[in-house]
Amino acid sequence: MKVLVTRQIPERFIEDLKTVADVEMYHEKLKAMPREELLNESQDADVVITMMSDQIDQEYLDHCPKLKAVINLAVGYDNIDVDYARDKGIIVCNTPDVLTETTAELGFTLMLVTARRIIEAAHLVESGEWKGWEPYLMAGKDVYRKSVGIYGMGSIGTAFARRCKGFDMDIMYHTRSRHEKAEKELGAKYVSFDELLKADYVVCTAPLTKETENIFSKEAFQKMNDDTIFINIGRGGHVVEEDLLEAVQNGEILAAGLDVLRQEPIKEGHPFLKEKNIVVLPHIGSATVETRDAMIQLCVDNAKHIVNGEEPKTPVK
Repeated sequence: MKVLVTRQIPERFIEDLKTVADVEMYHEKLKAMPREELLNESQDADVVITMMSDQIDQEYLDHCPKLKAVINLAVGYDNIDVDYARDKGIIVCNTPDVLTETTAELGFTLMLVTARRIIEAAHLVESGEWKGWEPYLMAGKDVYRKSVGIYGMGSIGTAFARRCKGFDMDIMYHTRSRHEKAEKELGAKYVSFDELLKADYVVCTAPLTKETENIFSKEAFQKMNDDTIFINIGRGGHVVEEDLLEAVQNGEILAAGLDVLRQEPIKEGHPFLKEKNIVVLPHIGSATVETRDAMIQLCVDNAKHIVNGEEPKTPVK
């Protein structure tokens, strides 16, 4: 059997895979496998380990007659047509749980960095423009005892809320269904989407679906307060970026911190990069060595199980 890996990963994981199958790995770390090459190399693959940048659509799935499974190196899988794969009897796996705490940690860090203007302050020092102290130099916004509205109270949203609890924040959330455990253990309050938008910090941790796409649009930003800070660690597709830019430029909201974007990597000269009140990170939510090792190992374990005719560890239900 053949396993195709669409991005370069450490050799020790490839050696592990080679105990059960022939393995082919794309040679680039930063660049996605070109579409034509992805189609060609997948044609005789039994299992493919994919990245979020790989579009596993109907064309791709129809092009791969031997394909038994698609294993995504991410907790999200909106790059995969899961329903069509299921109709063709192809298993889809992801990497849940192992990145929950790390992603929540990054999200909380991004909230603090944006609120306290850390990037802007560091640039002030690096540029030599720091000339002295004055009462409101780089004055930001408190996080302690402020309100936070979490859109999407799944595992990452809940982990984020636990961190907010330590800062004595007033925790609100909106999601498809009530999270009674979070309400009981964290004091989180279920609210309507419109009420959520009134929080000091509005944080998106939700998966991207047809229902959640573009949920943060002009209408949503206009309902926020002028000192609201918006944080997105969910998916870029949740946000109408032109509307967010306008909201920040017009003072409808105070600032935004983004770890995800509609197009990644962001283009040089993107309007977001010219705004001091918008912090953009290069999609590093789960980027610790320990977490990335665990994610890749889970992909390898899933692939080995499937090659051996066993149930995978984390199939998408």
